[in-house]
Amino acid sequence: MRLPILRTAPLLLVPLGLAGQERSPGAPNAVFPEDFGAIQTVREMPDGRLLVADPLGKALYLVDMDRGTRVRIGSEGQGPGEYLQPDATWPLPGDSTLLVDLGNGRLTALGPGLDFGPTMPITQGEFSAGRAPVLALPQGVDASGHLYARSLGGGMGGVMPDSAAILRIRRGTGEVDTVARFKTPDVRRSVSGGARDQSVRIEPVRLSPEDAWGVAGDGSVVVARAGDYHVEWFHPGGSVVRGAPRTFRPIPVGESEKEEDLAESGRSGGGIGISVENVNGRVSMSFARGAGSGRELDAHTWNPVKPPFHGGRIPVDGSGRAWIRVHTRAGEASRYDVFGPAAEFLRTFVLDGTRRIVGFGAGSMYVAAFDQFDLTYLERYALPGS
Repeated sequence: MRLPILRTAPLLLVPLGLAGQERSPGAPNAVFPEDFGAIQTVREMPDGRLLVADPLGKALYLVDMDRGTRVRIGSEGQGPGEYLQPDATWPLPGDSTLLVDLGNGRLTALGPGLDFGPTMPITQGEFSAGRAPVLALPQGVDASGHLYARSLGGGMGGVMPDSAAILRIRRGTGEVDTVARFKTPDVRRSVSGGARDQSVRIEPVRLSPEDAWGVAGDGSVVVARAGDYHVEWFHPGGSVVRGAPRTFRPIPVGESEKEEDLAESGRSGGGIGISVENVNGRVSMSFARGAGSGRELDAHTWNPVKPPFHGGRIPVDGSGRAWIRVHTRAGEASRYDVFGPAAEFLRTFVLDGTRRIVGFGAGSMYVAAFDQFDLTYLERYALPGS
């Protein structure tokens, strides 16, 4: 990080570092033979099997990577032991699991035996003047079972802020506190209609710079800053560790980069659509994965260059290392810059083809891989050392 070497590829965003700092994780030690609709996270059970929520397939699976088998857990519906659109799984204390059920707008705790237990609504609180409820959509869960989510941000047809809060939500009490703030994507706001029937449209500027963040098991939160590409760790005691900026070269956004960005959105299952309904003053919200962004390039506003890294969640392994997926030119292999708990750059790992890290286990790294038809397959690798 501090003694960069510049590669010769023109206008290529290349994580710069000392010679020999780029590695491959090697070949996967297991590849699941069947495809999934989409994978956001995986939850490794104590016996090595995985809980995988497939929001597009509308199923929760117990997956055995070694045997190449999977068993559906629960069923589709709105009652006990049921879900409508399972989106993610997270470990909870006591070998329990948190299931994010977008379709029912709730979070469900599963016991060690995968029995369905208590639920809590995703929407915490009510709409009121100048305030929006807290959305408990986890982007991370720590070892104590606290949830970490972003603030809704406001707007609702008005002015969108350029940043949002990272919230720590304590399960059981619902107590919420702010850990840090992060930059959100730039937006384009357009207004049409008259005073009585005014319509406000707010859409993100695609590939505009945005911060990314993730959560370690001890409750530390890592934030990658897009402005000068540096990493910050916010620790539970209140201390903050800031790393040095990491040099990068921006990639111009051409037709290929635009097409790949829209394809990438589809591979992840699309965005989460949030619907707000007001019936006689009673406001309710519903959620669904698969919100389309449209495949027409001209239907979007594009940033002229790619930012240093992808926004969204930063995966953090059991050693407290943050894996930041950096942007590359269209068609190039996936690359992850790895930073340690002191915000220091450690190494860059290159994953062949289009691959995305979806979770870690005890000594394992789990990756979503995509074939030429954009079908999603799950791979397991030995977790690389530093």
